[in-house]
Amino acid sequence: MSALAASARTATHTLLTGDHAVAHAAALARPAVIPVYPITPQTPVLEKLAELREAGALAGDLVPVESEHSAMATCIAASLAGVRVFTATASQGLALMHEMLHYAAGARAPVVMVNVNRTLAAPWGFWADQTDSLAQRDTGWIQLYCASPQEELDTVLQAYRVAETVLLPVMVVFEALYVSHALEPVAVPGADVVARFLPPYEPAWRLDPASPRGFGGTATPAQWRANRLAMQAAMDRAVAAVADAGERWGELTGRGYGAVEGYRLDDAELVLLAAGAIAGTARTAVDRLREAGVPAGLLRLRLFRPFPAAELTSALGMAHTVVVLDRNCSIGSGGIVAAEVRAALHAHDETDVRLFSFLAGLGGVDVSPEAVVGMARYALRPGPPPAESLLPEAV
Repeated sequence: MSALAASARTATHTLLTGDHAVAHAAALARPAVIPVYPITPQTPVLEKLAELREAGALAGDLVPVESEHSAMATCIAASLAGVRVFTATASQGLALMHEMLHYAAGARAPVVMVNVNRTLAAPWGFWADQTDSLAQRDTGWIQLYCASPQEELDTVLQAYRVAETVLLPVMVVFEALYVSHALEPVAVPGADVVARFLPPYEPAWRLDPASPRGFGGTATPAQWRANRLAMQAAMDRAVAAVADAGERWGELTGRGYGAVEGYRLDDAELVLLAAGAIAGTARTAVDRLREAGVPAGLLRLRLFRPFPAAELTSALGMAHTVVVLDRNCSIGSGGIVAAEVRAALHAHDETDVRLFSFLAGLGGVDVSPEAVVGMARYALRPGPPPAESLLPEAV
């Protein structure tokens, strides 16, 4: 029997929300320490972890803390002591962690954290918006964006393999409500499959009273610079590590992953580009454009940090028009993903590609396939792309 057939037999198929899917993934990864602090719409992750702990399906210690800042501080300390850790947060919780995100990456702690994309205050809101995670793009964390509960479960497990390979923390990201509370069929792999994919965490160095060492102390300018250059080198290796983890997981389960995912790209002249669940809407829009005779395709960005510029530009192929759907906004600049795509195209001398940036779905506003088709048709009009601030309001 093949490994794929054997793993299929050990998988349990069940209905799970996105939040519950990542809780099951965390349990399968066998973390020893799980600091927890609830925040809507991430709270069901922690509730399910507590339920799994009570049922004996989670061996790690759930550590209630007084804030998200403390949750990440606890993750860092436990990770540097040599054990696998997990936590989850959203929105203001992630913002409160900001200081500690830098500490985790600089200390090369392979923490895995789930962030449920939610609007940042003010004003208050509880809906999907990617600005919370994208605002942390310079902290040194690898970022992976998911579009379904199944992908979330699979990606959390892959995140541990990536983090422990390159020694950088990983953030697994998905949108509030659209994914976090959506109930979908999920194949939960057996512990034997996960064990073949994810061996026990055995760090080469850790905090140990028998061999004293320190982490995160004061450094000279030269030492600080060397640390950051080493982090950059690790990020460079992370692209291959993500590809390797996705391929190995695919061999075991039949669900392979890469830095980007394409749909109907072979002959696409217009490409819709998005990250997260909004790509599902864009996929339907691609089908409708194809029915109308427009050679359209979709490129979904899974890996945002490190930014997979070479993979992205290669996947665009013969496209001459790219429409980026950004469920986020860097105030004073515009769509964050669009800015990264524009830089990647320029770096790879793809300056003849016409790029259009639309802010779509900010604050959790629904985006219909018809709206995306309208954006695509706007981009197909003759003439150069207007400045982003002059684009018609999307949705």
